[in-house]
Amino acid sequence: MIYPSQSLFAGRGGEGLLFISRLRIPCRMRCFYYFCMRKTNNMDIASPSSHPKAAFLIGAATSNSGKTTLTIGLLRALRERGLCVQPFKCGPDYIDPKYHAVASGRTSVNLDTWLSSPEHVGRLFARYGGTSDVSVVEGVMGLFDGYRADQGSSAEIARLLGIPVVLVVNAKSVAYSVAPLIYGFKHFDPSVRVAGVLFNQVASASHASFLQKACEDAGVPCLGYLPRMKEIELPSRHLGLTLEAAYQLDSFSQRIADALVQHVDMDRLVELCAWQPIGENALSLVGNAPSPMTCTWEGGICRIAVARDDAFNFTYHDNLERLAEVGELTYFSPMHDIALPEADFVYLPGGYPEFFLHELAANRTMLESIRSYIENGGYLLAECGGMMYLCDRICGMDAMSYPMVGVLPLEATMQGMRLHLGYRMLQHGDETFRGHEFHYSDVRPLAGAASLRSIASQRNARGEAVPTALYRYKNVLAGYTHLYWGESNLFDLFME
Repeated sequence: MIYPSQSLFAGRGGEGLLFISRLRIPCRMRCFYYFCMRKTNNMDIASPSSHPKAAFLIGAATSNSGKTTLTIGLLRALRERGLCVQPFKCGPDYIDPKYHAVASGRTSVNLDTWLSSPEHVGRLFARYGGTSDVSVVEGVMGLFDGYRADQGSSAEIARLLGIPVVLVVNAKSVAYSVAPLIYGFKHFDPSVRVAGVLFNQVASASHASFLQKACEDAGVPCLGYLPRMKEIELPSRHLGLTLEAAYQLDSFSQRIADALVQHVDMDRLVELCAWQPIGENALSLVGNAPSPMTCTWEGGICRIAVARDDAFNFTYHDNLERLAEVGELTYFSPMHDIALPEADFVYLPGGYPEFFLHELAANRTMLESIRSYIENGGYLLAECGGMMYLCDRICGMDAMSYPMVGVLPLEATMQGMRLHLGYRMLQHGDETFRGHEFHYSDVRPLAGAASLRSIASQRNARGEAVPTALYRYKNVLAGYTHLYWGESNLFDLFME
């Protein structure tokens, strides 16, 4: 099992490489991890530090202000100052945490007040932030944007954790007029402290002087800026866990970090965001930890196989930690391995199977291995892309049909793509689970689909019913919803 404090991207010299070599991870993926470890120092073990503790949330007035770009750059810049930096991500996003990991050398942890209780969010932050010198939380959307007013927003996370906000403002087409905007964010909610402002897309030193004056008049410190840079673009969110992706992300992180070091007062940033973390010995302040997960069927679990490759890699770290309470995790690649490893439970998470349909369809031995496992009563959870993989076929963006595992009498299709997005509350008998839905594909029934049943009803964050199904076939559960079970017992879902 992999822990954030013992990240895949961390280790002490050769020991870290030895640690990875012993993991049951597809060879192609090891290249990604080896690369990410190249510049990682001793950030994996909690130890006393002479550096002051600091923590802050990177928020913005709107989406597309540059939060992710600045977060990646700050993570790398702080790390290169010899600081142990722990990244977090507000909301259910899977992609930004991968960027964070490359930039910081540590696994990024999701913080979400819809998916989990405030106490659980506090525990996660205390557990992982307490081992770092600086904790950096990347916000989501605009600072106060939530699923209902500011519920579930970045501001709610900052308020809950008691950490200040560093406000990112896109200055591409504005100068002194940012003053009232900054003043408004400073005073709108006194419980959310704006420690300072970072500007993005600054055209020149003269432009920066106008922005500096605006901060002074709004009463908020100006911490610096990221200049407008030619031909700079965040690497594609669809690259997956490839060596190419790692090189691109590493180069991008370094370029942004180099620019920030020249134009941001890093010492003042850390000083203004000083924070006293809640130690592991004070976790009672944020509630009791959830009960360990237990298997609810005869025979129990000791071997858990998790799909992880370019096509399937959308997992929450805490979900994997919970699975490790029940059994040993083994990772496998539906794209490249010839067969499913020996397992008592299989987890097929989401990802981007639509970009790798040729490879998935061509690996017939793996398709047959998973089909045989299921038909013989094996327990399996498939989410989103994982569910698509279990369908009879997938109709790709090229309008071609690709055969898949074939245990669900459905066709997943990328034709007529439209976005399905939102939080989900799933009700199964007396059990309630929470999750998130995000996909452009759809499924169409084929012959035999009438016998396929959904075992749960689902509602969105407003309490409105949604048609998203959680299908059951033998001991398989499959649906579009990405579930979070950091406080729940996943295996209760499998009870009839």
